[in-house]
Amino acid sequence: MNCKLPENFSSFLKIANAQERLDEAFMVAQKLSAGGIKLLPHMDHAAIFSDPPHLVAGPLKEVGYVAGWDTKCYPSPVDGQDYINVPSGLPTDHPSLAKGWFNYVAVVHPVDKPAREQMLSQGYGNPFIHHLTWGIEPPERNDEDDFSYTGKVISHMVDYQKRIGIQLESVPGTLIMALPPSVTTHPEFEQKAPGWLGGLDEDSYMVETMQGGGILIQFFVLTGGRIEVALRIDTQQTFNPKSVHKISEDEISTDQTD
Repeated sequence: MNCKLPENFSSFLKIANAQERLDEAFMVAQKLSAGGIKLLPHMDHAAIFSDPPHLVAGPLKEVGYVAGWDTKCYPSPVDGQDYINVPSGLPTDHPSLAKGWFNYVAVVHPVDKPAREQMLSQGYGNPFIHHLTWGIEPPERNDEDDFSYTGKVISHMVDYQKRIGIQLESVPGTLIMALPPSVTTHPEFEQKAPGWLGGLDEDSYMVETMQGGGILIQFFVLTGGRIEVALRIDTQQTFNPKSVHKISEDEISTDQTD
């Protein structure tokens, strides 16, 4: 297994539940790698709840992250309360990536007092790691055009979703797909998509158009939304706003008990 976790995480971020989450992520990576699931060497992103956000964003800047990486913020309605997700990102080929740091960190902060109280009620501390996300290695692209290759990527993730569920003995979450505009508006998309999705029930996946182009497909693999996997190709921004809203509202909670 070639997956790495940050070597010096605790030197920068003092987070009470960090070791628990990092150990859990490593366990998942071991099991998935043993099952032939190809993961990227370092994580796609981490989601860390914090109030105020500088408790996380400041130390991340010392690691080399750029705050407000994609000049976007993402409203996140978790547990019926309002939070804001502001991503920090590492520049391509930054030395911290070789040390196992994540591509991105979503710094999630409460908008008001009820959201803050909800955040603190989970008992993990302030700040706390909500979830960690492994990157999935995309399938090889041969001579496929964008439309055909996107179909190949979707089928790849549907297959991985089934295999991961078996490997972890856990029911994966909703398959959240943000796809290029040229694909979602393609005249054959509605006809081809059911075949790509392998007969998944309509309530077990969501399709949106990826703002800025590219592909981002993700789903949670453990109860409570603690560990996630994501596949991204040529994305111009960290997340897709409608996908974040769906994930925040329906897929995650500050209550992460089994």
